[in-house]
Amino acid sequence: MSDPQTTNPIAEAKENVNEAIPTPPPQQMPESSAQAVKSRLQWGEPALTILDVRDRGAFNQGRIMGAIPMPIDELSDRATASLEPQREIYVYGDNDQQSNEAASKLREAGFESVSVLKGGLTAWKAVSGATEGPAEQR
Repeated sequence: MSDPQTTNPIAEAKENVNEAIPTPPPQQMPESSAQAVKSRLQWGEPALTILDVRDRGAFNQGRIMGAIPMPIDELSDRATASLEPQREIYVYGDNDQQSNEAASKLREAGFESVSVLKGGLTAWKAVSGATEGPAEQR
């Protein structure tokens, strides 16, 4: 007979299983923090696109790693030609006003899941998000 004082390792493991399963990051919202986007990427959710709507010179100097350049003056045409309307898109520009303008343009063009990356590249750097470009190498 087993001693009722001893613990059952299987029952104990089942109780602790919820602690071992990571919690998925929050889903996309109309505005997202850099930390929320970084969490989604770290979770392994590759089905999202980050668009940099700044001018080409700013993009070439430094950007969020993997961001696609789509200057705001070309945004609607280029996005419509190259992205699926259901694609989850995060957009950032020189400032939140430019990012909001870009998000509005994308929504008007029929994109269903668009979120502004609040604080843009500065906020991304503040959460130690991966960047690339000559200005980021310094």
